[in-house]
Amino acid sequence: MEKRYDLLTLGEVLLRLSPPAGERLSRTGELKLHVGGAELNVAAGAGQLGLKTGIITRLPDSELGDLVCNQIRYQGAGDEFAVREKGKDARLGLYYYETASAPRKPAVVYDRKNSSFCRISPEEFPEEMYASARCFHTSGITLALGEKARSTAVFMMKRFKEQGARISFDVNFRGNLWTGEEARVCIEEILPLVDIFFCSEDTARLTFHKEGKLPDIMKSFAREYPISVVASTRRVVHSPRSHSFGSLIYSSSTDTYYQEEPYENIEVMDRIGSGDAYVAGALAGLLTDWENPLRAVSLGNAASAAKNTVAGDLPCMTLPEIEVMIREHHSSGPTAEMRR
Repeated sequence: MEKRYDLLTLGEVLLRLSPPAGERLSRTGELKLHVGGAELNVAAGAGQLGLKTGIITRLPDSELGDLVCNQIRYQGAGDEFAVREKGKDARLGLYYYETASAPRKPAVVYDRKNSSFCRISPEEFPEEMYASARCFHTSGITLALGEKARSTAVFMMKRFKEQGARISFDVNFRGNLWTGEEARVCIEEILPLVDIFFCSEDTARLTFHKEGKLPDIMKSFAREYPISVVASTRRVVHSPRSHSFGSLIYSSSTDTYYQEEPYENIEVMDRIGSGDAYVAGALAGLLTDWENPLRAVSLGNAASAAKNTVAGDLPCMTLPEIEVMIREHHSSGPTAEMRR
């Protein structure tokens, strides 16, 4: 049976409030609003790269919920499975993001406790949803949001898997949501369900206590669990405004590693969501050409590099634009200074 969605993601959608660049959160009189959230960023990015995507989430039945649904659709994803909560306790989570210049570092303050998403339940979603997607994606952020969100995520991973979907999971560790040990214990329980696994080298070492070189660490996950693809990003932060970015993908079916030269000295406007953009690009590559993981590397790296140059959590890109970036990245000759 043909699936209606290439990718469905499960996660909380947040409002982000940020002071103007260069201003401190503790002193600002102005806040810029953005909509975002790790799994929405992935759904939007993959949608912009040509996949049919949607997000599974829970929102307040209010004007703020309307704002989020409008942004979901505008950004290239579907809101069919965005359920709405009525009543005085319905709440949309917030977070505050303060940019910085070296040597000061950017900072995040969360205000998401008791949000509508934290009370999400599988009973709110139709059974036919589980047969509608080729791939289901969620992250460690969702698992860290409390027992209701965690049990719902695990239930959905199992149900989508039973219906033939590939399961994608990004560790996306956040130290202000749970400890490394809590994350390790929980994630190791769900890894037998995972087909596509995203985990940075630092997280693998600090959270899963892995040792050795990165390729060996990545292969160890595939040896211990039935994981088909392991992806690890490599970001070098020269300063808050200058990053280099690349990645490595391991395919267990061919016992092969895939990589390309990193994007050097990216001029960073806003790094938030750039890791999610990588996941979106990698999934777009894998779900359109499973036998060619190098395509996932190229799309993921380019999508992340592009997101760093755009304000807000959500990506803003097109597949033709990313294809041009990839060609120029691989070119050894001169490239145009401007698109005109």
